[in-house]
Amino acid sequence: VQVAESGGGSVQAGGSLTLSCAASGESFSEESMAWFRQPPGKERELVAAISWNGGRTDYAASVEGRFTISKDNEKNMLYLQMNSLKPEDTAVYYCNVYYTSYNVHQYESWGQGTQVTVSS
Repeated sequence: VQVAESGGGSVQAGGSLTLSCAASGESFSEESMAWFRQPPGKERELVAAISWNGGRTDYAASVEGRFTISKDNEKNMLYLQMNSLKPEDTAVYYCNVYYTSYNVHQYESWGQGTQVTVSS
C-alpha cells in the first residue's frame, strides 16, 4: 500500500482540521491503518489506528476524545478528524498500514507526511 497524506495546515488552538490519506493498492480494504505523528525534535508516535473494516479504533491517550479516525474502503481513503487542537499537536502527520507487532522504527517506508501547526 502506497500512501499520500494531505490536509495539514496552520490553525489556532481550539481549531479543527481533517487530514486525508489517499492509498493505492488492492489490499487497502484488507489492511488495518493508522495515523502517526512526529513532533519537532521528537520521535514518531502512534496517534490512532483502525481495523480493516472500521469496526475497531484505538487512540493515544493524548488525543482520545478529540480525534476521530475513519476509513473508506470504497474510495481507498483514510481520514483523521482533529478537533480542539492544542499546540502540542503540532507535528508532521503520516498514515501507514498498521501492524500491531511493529514499533515505529520497524516500518520501512513512509509517505511525505503533512504538517500541522497549532498556535496558542
